[in-house]
Parts: sequence; C-alpha cells; structure tokens
Amino acid sequence: MAGGKPAGIPCVQLLPDLRCALFGQPSRPAVCASLRPTEEMCGDSREYALRWLAALEADTR
Repeated sequence: MAGGKPAGIPCVQLLPDLRCALFGQPSRPAVCASLRPTEEMCGDSREYALRWLAALEADTR
C-alpha cells in the first residue's frame, strides 16, 4: 500500500456526491489518472459501475 489507501476504504478526496475532488488537477495520484474505464467496468448505470469498483476493491484487499 506504499502511499496509497487500503482497499475498501473510501478515498479522502471523494466528495459527498461521489465525485473526485482532484479530478483534472495535477495533484491527482497517477494511479487514479491511469485508470481507464472500460465498457465492462461502467456497464449501463452509475450503480453498476460503483458495484464493479467495490468488487475490484474487495478482490484486491
């Protein structure tokens, strides 16, 4: 976890509406900026995408 957060713990930059407070900022971590959403990840709704990300975090704990 060098410099990161544990899986399953919300990012401290996550806003109440679930947006990233650092999106588009130079201070956004490289790991976040390198994440490239795919159709598999996003599905057909925000709820699906959030479930997919939660499963990814659970799998990487």
